[in-house]
Amino acid sequence: MFNLDKLVRENIKSLKPYSSARHEFTGKASVFLDANENAYGSPLERDSYNRYPDPLQWQVKFALTKIKGVPAENIFIGTGSDEVIDLAYRIFCNPGGVDNVIICPPTYGMYEVSANINDVAIKKVNLTPDFQLDVEGILNAVDDNTKLLFICSPNNPTGNNMNREDVEILLNNFPGIVIIDEAYINYSKQKTFIQELTEYPNLIVMQTLSKAWGLAALRLGLAYASMDIIDLLNKTKPPYNVNDASQQLALLALQNTDQVNNWIKEVVVEKDKLVKELSTLSFVEKIFPSDANFILIRVNDADKIYTYLTDNEIVVRNRTKEVLCENCLRITVGTPAENILLIQTLKNYKG
Repeated sequence: MFNLDKLVRENIKSLKPYSSARHEFTGKASVFLDANENAYGSPLERDSYNRYPDPLQWQVKFALTKIKGVPAENIFIGTGSDEVIDLAYRIFCNPGGVDNVIICPPTYGMYEVSANINDVAIKKVNLTPDFQLDVEGILNAVDDNTKLLFICSPNNPTGNNMNREDVEILLNNFPGIVIIDEAYINYSKQKTFIQELTEYPNLIVMQTLSKAWGLAALRLGLAYASMDIIDLLNKTKPPYNVNDASQQLALLALQNTDQVNNWIKEVVVEKDKLVKELSTLSFVEKIFPSDANFILIRVNDADKIYTYLTDNEIVVRNRTKEVLCENCLRITVGTPAENILLIQTLKNYKG
């Protein structure tokens, strides 16, 4: 049986979170003299910037509820998904080599970086050669101090979805918290795992407004989980982790789902065009299937081609140092004009 209480660090259980002025009063008032703000306003046009933001971002959560169908109480908003990752370590993992987590390379690099920052041991169970989860290897790596399992699907940098049945096996058998990173889910044919939250109390699903929603500069990461886990995230985060400007701009963006859906469709079309064009290039040895807004390709000399592209003011991502990604480049799907320029430039490459 899953027991959340056994996973939470003792100091987090007894933690008394900072109580901000906006936590203590949430009603209606005309005069606010409780937070030592500048009552005269700010030099910016928007006068409300002199006031602290909503510490729990309720209006943004209500807007997400309409889109995602998840109750606002089951949503956490962080300063990018990286804050969610960091908080998971702080809540569940005792540092100093006491607890450990499992990651599945090649995958998003911040899982490992955040573990190192928090002084938490890492167990690496590489993906299979076809970039799928090694379910048996993961379960064999579990010990009494394994607290977190990170699964990125669609995966970064490979672009593929993890086999859903494999993920379900792990959700049913992994004794700790399973964090599914769905940063690229808007581009995927596979349905999100947020619909499974009521079935799996050990599940955290991360999404983001950085990718399909085009709000990378605002740094808005989302986590969907049980109310108990959301309460722990809210208890541990800084009081005003998401600024008011980001909240207001997110609210405006979330009113434009039709535009975002059209962009997603265009990206899929452009990705198919890119795959077709890349497959004609002699130095491209393999194009991996992708359910994201990028393509991973294996070439005959990734370092040389990467340098050639940067010399022509085109930047892709060289992933050749990642496990299983030797001589691989990760290429984001750009605008039609950017994609045409990329292909034209590659066609002129003299390898």
